[in-house]
Amino acid sequence: MAPVTIYTTPYCPYCHAAKDLLEGKGVSFTEIDVTGNAAERTRLREVTGQRTVPQIFIRKRSIGGFDELAALEQRGELDSLLQG
Repeated sequence: MAPVTIYTTPYCPYCHAAKDLLEGKGVSFTEIDVTGNAAERTRLREVTGQRTVPQIFIRKRSIGGFDELAALEQRGELDSLLQG
């Protein structure tokens, strides 16, 4: 299984939805809470161009947030991306 990292905050409903989707598929992931971590948020913005969470990386490649994750799942592409 490909390494998955998800940048979150505890109060973000989309973060919870992304984690639920991944957990429902049996995918383990590393969660990084960026609450109050301005340096990490700046780095994420530089890497992804986004200011929002969640930000999800599969194999160190940014796939975006929950909407993009859900779209991959709906198109049937998430499993193959995770299997690589």
